[in-house]
Amino acid sequence: MPSQRQLLGRVGEDLAAQWYTAHGYEVVARNFRCPEGEADLILRRQSVLVVCEVKTRSSDRFGSPAEAVTVVRQRRLRQTAIRYLQDQSATAPTSKRRPSTVRFDVAEVMNGAVSVIEDAF
Repeated sequence: MPSQRQLLGRVGEDLAAQWYTAHGYEVVARNFRCPEGEADLILRRQSVLVVCEVKTRSSDRFGSPAEAVTVVRQRRLRQTAIRYLQDQSATAPTSKRRPSTVRFDVAEVMNGAVSVIEDAF
């Protein structure tokens, strides 16, 4: 049975995915895991691939959600994105275009409100 924290995180990821979809993005992967780490959401709009870290909080008592995305976490997300792109190029048909841009976003979710920091790092 998922903990309250896990449930809060899932709700946040769902809300962030809905935000991106409403803004013209396609969700191509959720909770992509590999030895290098995990990406909450991987999205695409035209030739832009977005790797998004979703941080959900019930309050700002311990700072803003984005403050929890440390330099170490940023490094792991970059490595995860590299692995994702390598996996995709190995399995995708040649007709599938590679993204020309990879962007790293942070989606903050607090009290049901989504705020996306594009190109956060």
